[in-house]
Amino acid sequence: MNSKFIASQKELFTLLSSMQPICNKRTTLDVTESILFHVTSRELMLKTTDLEISLQATMDIETDSVESAGFLIPGKRIFELLKELDGSIEFHIQDTQLRLRSGQVDLALNIKDVQEFPPFPERIENLMNMDAPFLLSMLNKVAFLIPQNNANNALNGMLLEMDPQAVAMVATDGHSLARVTSAKYTLGEEKKWLMPKRAVFELKKLLEAYPTEQVFLGTCGNQLVFSGKSFNFFTKLIAEPFPQYKPVMAKDGFFPARLHRDPFVKTLKRTSCLLAGQFVSTNFAFTPGDLRVSMQNKEVGALEEHLNLDGFDGAQIDSKFYSPYLLNGLQVFQEENVDFYIKNNAKPIIFESGNDEYHLTYLVMPVSINQES
Repeated sequence: MNSKFIASQKELFTLLSSMQPICNKRTTLDVTESILFHVTSRELMLKTTDLEISLQATMDIETDSVESAGFLIPGKRIFELLKELDGSIEFHIQDTQLRLRSGQVDLALNIKDVQEFPPFPERIENLMNMDAPFLLSMLNKVAFLIPQNNANNALNGMLLEMDPQAVAMVATDGHSLARVTSAKYTLGEEKKWLMPKRAVFELKKLLEAYPTEQVFLGTCGNQLVFSGKSFNFFTKLIAEPFPQYKPVMAKDGFFPARLHRDPFVKTLKRTSCLLAGQFVSTNFAFTPGDLRVSMQNKEVGALEEHLNLDGFDGAQIDSKFYSPYLLNGLQVFQEENVDFYIKNNAKPIIFESGNDEYHLTYLVMPVSINQES
C-alpha cells in the first residue's frame, strides 16, 4: 500500500473532534480506540464506533491516486497531533506507516490493517428528511431532562415518536416530563424509537458542528440513523419500553392560568437558594389574581412572596413542588408569559407553549408528604 493525499488541517481536525467521544470510550474491543481512514480518488472517509453509537464522516481531499486505500490509526493520537499543525497536510501511506508533512514538520505514525475494525452499519433505509436547525431546536427542548443513570433504564433515553399526524420527542426523569410535538413532519405509519442519552447529545453536537440544511432520518437494521451532507450517525436503541406517559398529561378538570415568566423564575431561584442541598418543598397557593409562594428551611431561613396570577378562576389550590424541578423546565420557555394548568395538590402542574411549528409541554409532579419526609 503506497498512496498520498493532501487535506485541510482545519476541516480534518473538525471531523476528528466530533469522533473523540466515540473512539475514547472504553469497549470490549481495543480496536475501537482507532479511527478507520478510507481514501478514494475524491474524498476521505472516516469511521469510528464504540459498538453502541457509530459515526461516518467525509471530506474532500487532493490526491493523484486512483486506487482506494485504508488504514486504522489511534483516534486520540492523530487528533492531538493535528491540533499542533496548521494549513494543508500531506499524508503518505507507506505499508505500515502514515507519514505527515506540514511546513517543517515530518513525522510518521504506525498504522494497522482495516480488517481488524468491527463491522460497520450499512444499507441505510431513509424514511424522511427534516430541517436540521428545526430538529436541533426540538432536541434542545427535551434533552435537558434525560437522566444519566436512572434505575429504570428506559428513562435514560429520549422517546422519538412519528405517525401520520406529527413527530414528538419525550423525556422524563420520573419527577418531570417534557414533550415537544410538531405537525411539520409526519410519517405514514406509527414508529417509536428510544434513543440513549449519549446518542442524543452526540447528535446535538454534530448538528451544531456541521451546519446543514437537511438531515435524513432512517434505519439500518436495529439502529436509527441521522444523515447530513457529510456524515452518517448511527445509534443502537434502548430495548426497554418507555413509560405510558400520556395519561398523566390529561387536563380534564384542570384550571388554566398565566404568570409573568421573569418574576416567577426569580422567585423560584430565590427559593432554590434556601435549599442548601436539601430536598425541601415550596408551597404554592393559587387564588384568583394571586400566587403565594412560601417555604421554610429550618437550617437556613424562610421566604414568602406574592406574584400576579392571571386567568385563574377556581377555588384556592394549595400544592407543594420542588423548585429546581420547575426551574429546570422553564429554561426552554421563551415567552414573556407562561401558560399553565393546575387542578389540585395531587396532580401535576402543566406548562404549555407553542406556535405554528411546535407545541411544548412540561409538567412537574407535586411533592407528597411521604417524599418530603
